[in-house]
Amino acid sequence: MRVALVVYDGVFDSGLAAIHDVLDNANALGGQIHEAAPTWEVTMVGPSPQVRTGAGLLVAPEPLEHALTTDLLVVPALAESDPSALLDHVGGAASLDVRNLIAKTRESGTAIASACAGTFLLAEAGILDGVRATTTWWLSPAFRSRYPRVQLDHSQMVISCDGITTAGAAFGHIDLALAIVRASSPALADLVARYLVVDERPSQSAYTIPSALAQSDPTVAAFERWTREHLAEPISMADAAEAIGVSERTLQRSVQRTMGTSPIRFIQDLRIERACHLLRTTDMSVETISRKVGYEHPHTLRALLRERTGKTTSALRGK
Repeated sequence: MRVALVVYDGVFDSGLAAIHDVLDNANALGGQIHEAAPTWEVTMVGPSPQVRTGAGLLVAPEPLEHALTTDLLVVPALAESDPSALLDHVGGAASLDVRNLIAKTRESGTAIASACAGTFLLAEAGILDGVRATTTWWLSPAFRSRYPRVQLDHSQMVISCDGITTAGAAFGHIDLALAIVRASSPALADLVARYLVVDERPSQSAYTIPSALAQSDPTVAAFERWTREHLAEPISMADAAEAIGVSERTLQRSVQRTMGTSPIRFIQDLRIERACHLLRTTDMSVETISRKVGYEHPHTLRALLRERTGKTTSALRGK
């Protein structure tokens, strides 16, 4: 498979290297599997003869037009953690050539993949409208606000939909590269993961910090603070809305717009987060922890923990 890896000024070094390293190792290890091994020919392409990465390294890519004859276009993230600066970049003149390339590549039917903040470039180019996709969990409020027509799901690490593969935060580039390998050879992907000592992570949920997302909206931030103070109690949406001075409808809309979920599920997220913390840092019984986070029956908490984290209470305690 011919892969065009886009490099541009400010590209995230680790993301760029992760794609290269995983695919290079897949090429090197292909002879160890029993099936005919696929290979990947990776070429870096960029908008100028020389680009400087986020860490200041100089890269000399091929012209962007080279990507139009490849089988897969991969767009690594920008090394930018501030949402406002990120949006300025993806919507500005500095990224125009890359956005145009993404749009042309999509029109030609070529597969496209991206991770973390790189997904903003795909969305800005218009190719994610109506498509299910993911991005880094802590950028999801900014993403959801700017690109409302994208079916954003920040709970998963990798999502493939309609020829476009997107992955989550920062080192989700590794998960993205493994997904590229897995699409051609699950056996080879497993082998590469073992050699690189990489665990594939199906979800971002275990890494999400609800309070960080809530700060994007004052109503949601107030709801989050109030909820934390009442985690051990039955929580009424009417009581919560009255306490923070908004209508239930406003509360529902604010949480859905900012968090991409319902207030009830957000409350569950906060309870799961608190329960995980208590499991890891105390010797409290599961029964006691369940009551502290608002669940009368411990089996309810156990079921939610398995669903959201993929782990049992014993595993979360490191036992």
